[in-house]
Amino acid sequence: MFFPLLIVTLFVILIFRNMIVFVPNHAIVIQQRLGKYERTLHPGWWFLIPFVDRAAYMHEIREQVLDVPSQSCITRDNIEVEVDGLVYIKVIDAYRASYEITSYRNASVNLAQTTMRSEIGKMDLDSTFSERDNLNQNIVTEIDKASDSWGIKVLRYEIRNITPSSRIIDTMEKQMEAEREKRAQITLSDGSRTAVILVSEGDRTEAVNLSEGEKHRRTNEAEGTAQEITLQAEATAEGVRAIAEAIQTPGGQKAVELQLTETYIEKYGQILSRGNIAVLPTDLAQLKSFIESMKLSLTDREGKS
Repeated sequence: MFFPLLIVTLFVILIFRNMIVFVPNHAIVIQQRLGKYERTLHPGWWFLIPFVDRAAYMHEIREQVLDVPSQSCITRDNIEVEVDGLVYIKVIDAYRASYEITSYRNASVNLAQTTMRSEIGKMDLDSTFSERDNLNQNIVTEIDKASDSWGIKVLRYEIRNITPSSRIIDTMEKQMEAEREKRAQITLSDGSRTAVILVSEGDRTEAVNLSEGEKHRRTNEAEGTAQEITLQAEATAEGVRAIAEAIQTPGGQKAVELQLTETYIEKYGQILSRGNIAVLPTDLAQLKSFIESMKLSLTDREGKS
């Protein structure tokens, strides 16, 4: 008695389970009748004919994130890198997503891998790092073209990691170290050049200042010498004028002759006192007559006075 009742209960439950379908807000269900597409069930409660209708496919209508496993790629400059990423898709047409492709998730991941490998093969290693945004956009464009018939939309693609081989990493580190050393040498060279320029400018400024100082000194000395010569010349001229005026006065010429005679005798005596040999002038008679004439002149001048 208990066993037949259990069977009936299970049968009723199975009937009700196949009659009522609940579609959540984030999903769409494809209904089939006798194995053929009947309609698309949107979020809500739906009643089906038991053993005739069934919910064949349920698709997530929210944006989905699919992990693209790491794979080996070869760049245009023949460098091997490991690349992985994420692809973001959304179901647009549930009918095509159900009947045009077996599994749009697997297909999207595989297509992302092949497209990524193809796009990286078009770029150098440096470009894969510096132009990652362009690479992502190119991959999205290529995947979206192929997946249009699957009823899905590829929203974006993001490369997570681009990892070169250990040998390439060592080479890149050495290259970066060499580049840093190069920049350091350039900086030191620029500093040395700047120092040399500053020193040369300082030396030039010092030389100019010394030259200007020497120029001013010589100018001042020349002006002082010129003033001295001018003063001496003026004094000499004044003396000459005084002598000329004295000669014009009565007895002035005799006084001048007497002064010249005394000066001559004084200088001649100095010459004789410094020598060891006595030297007499050849015209001693003339000197004697000259002295006598000067004495007579003086005597006459005294008598007249």
